[in-house]
Amino acid sequence: MVLSRSRVVRALVAGVATLAAGLASSLVSSSPAGADPGGGADGPTATARARVAADVLMSSYEPVKAWFPSSWWNSAVALQTIGDFAERTGDRRYLPQLDNTFEKAKGVFPAGYLSGDPLLGNFTSRAIDDSEWWALTWIQTYDLTKNPKYLDMAVTIAEYVENYWDDTCGGGVWWDAERTYKNAVTNGLWIRLTAELHNRIPGDRHWLGRAQQGWNWFTGSGMINAQGLVNDGLKTSTCQSNNETVWTYNQGLAIGAGLELWRATRNPELLTTVRRLADSAIAAGGLVSDGTLTESCDVPGKVCDDNQKQFKGIFLRYWMDLTDTTHDRRYLAFQDRQAAAVWENRDAAGRLGLRWSGVTSPADPNVFDWRTQASGLSALIADVPARPPVRSLSAIMTPAQPVVMSASESATHLRLVARLQATAPAGERITADVQASAPASWTVTPRQASVTLRPTGNAVPAQAEVELDVAIPGGTPDGRYPVTVTATSGPLLAFTTQAEILVARTVDFDTGTAAELPWLWDAGGSQSHGAQNRFADGNAYFVYRFPFPSGTASASATLTIDNEYHVEVSGDGRQWTTVARETRHIHGGENKATLTFDLTPHLGPDKAGYVRVSDSFPTEGWGGRVAHVTAAYTE
Repeated sequence: MVLSRSRVVRALVAGVATLAAGLASSLVSSSPAGADPGGGADGPTATARARVAADVLMSSYEPVKAWFPSSWWNSAVALQTIGDFAERTGDRRYLPQLDNTFEKAKGVFPAGYLSGDPLLGNFTSRAIDDSEWWALTWIQTYDLTKNPKYLDMAVTIAEYVENYWDDTCGGGVWWDAERTYKNAVTNGLWIRLTAELHNRIPGDRHWLGRAQQGWNWFTGSGMINAQGLVNDGLKTSTCQSNNETVWTYNQGLAIGAGLELWRATRNPELLTTVRRLADSAIAAGGLVSDGTLTESCDVPGKVCDDNQKQFKGIFLRYWMDLTDTTHDRRYLAFQDRQAAAVWENRDAAGRLGLRWSGVTSPADPNVFDWRTQASGLSALIADVPARPPVRSLSAIMTPAQPVVMSASESATHLRLVARLQATAPAGERITADVQASAPASWTVTPRQASVTLRPTGNAVPAQAEVELDVAIPGGTPDGRYPVTVTATSGPLLAFTTQAEILVARTVDFDTGTAAELPWLWDAGGSQSHGAQNRFADGNAYFVYRFPFPSGTASASATLTIDNEYHVEVSGDGRQWTTVARETRHIHGGENKATLTFDLTPHLGPDKAGYVRVSDSFPTEGWGGRVAHVTAAYTE
């Protein structure tokens, strides 16, 4: 979730809005007068929150492979969420990324390249539900662009899926090509997909027939239990419900399937069933804990896998459809509460977490990654009015550097940039008053500024910047400190952002933890599967930056590292020198060692040192893995 600082500078200069929204930034919006009576943010603030969160999500998009690293179907859902964002807010900045994925990922790929399964072309594989997710993504993209190639692809995928409907258990689509399981997700997707095709293809009868057939089978299959909750699937041997976990995305898909079919037929019985499914979800014993949507695995003491991290967002996508369709204030109030919880409980880096309730502890921390970001973004999108406001204002901070304090210096200076984005009708100017504040005894310059933005509508927000010089007094204790910027324009537009600055005298952290984030200069497509596990496979890499004090005489970095690593060091983050490379084919970590690298000859004029880890055998997929990092210096 981090952009390199060199990339940030280029992004700011070019006005490209893929800035990571500050992995060291805590993003806090105010809610001016006019907030929704259901408890949600007012329209401009809701739009600004969604825009900030979408930018954070898209900072994890990998443009070469054209996906979100390590997850195939999750990438489809994340991209559809970006499509939802574009449709809801009018912001069209990320349509090129959608097309990039369409063109680059529609071919045939071996197992392990984009998916654990071989990809058969046209976004199909042995995982039938994965194929359906991609079809829905391309229908969403068609809705945004009206380019028929996207709708044609969705039809091609639907024709592939159709081959996996048969009479076993009276009907239904199989979950996999091996025909081992008929379940809720595959068939909820099938109904929604076929109904969406019908509603977009003039004169269609075929896909409507498939959607009605699917709905009749699904609602009669027994997967909807007596409480109105959707169990996971059917026992293949008996064709009875297996009474297994009620996942939020299955409940949401059933609601979404019924709504799209209702739009096709206007059959009132469909809305009756949809309302029962919705009411059951939020009733006692349903899917809500203390007013917040809760997955059975995202409570303390349990762990959600990478798939389950996105389930609640899928529920909210179709819940948004429910509120748009019924205008029921009960449903709207629930939706508003989810958006408020998601935003309130983001982390210090502005990321949206797995547990929307925010429950966390040192022993069982909340989880934050691009999947949880995509899921939470759906809740924020739902909070944006169906007719988005024409004016909005947001603010973010560029990623703040950690500060390694010297024992001798009187003060350390840090440069931050506050970037504002605004939408308004073309020709209208938005003048924003910017106020900055810092902890007592710190100095931030300027404390007040005024900037003028010249929007041209909603499609591409206008941008402006305010540079800040932050002086941190010598002797400041180690800790995390906020620098706050509030931007206001008139009585209705206001947004506040915070950069959390880490002051430290030592560098010592496990990878894959919150302690790593301030030092992670550029994630470079790397991945982390929990504490002491950051790795870079293929063309991925990751870079740490250590801003040593100006009086540093010598410095070093120590990494606990294994597998097929390639380690380079630099003084500017651009010119690199190799200091270690594993020449053996190591896949099981048997070469794990603690290696120390002298940074002294490579320190830049500002005494910063950079360490980059990548893959010494990019074609194998067992790149450098780091568990622990320390850095030391002498003055």
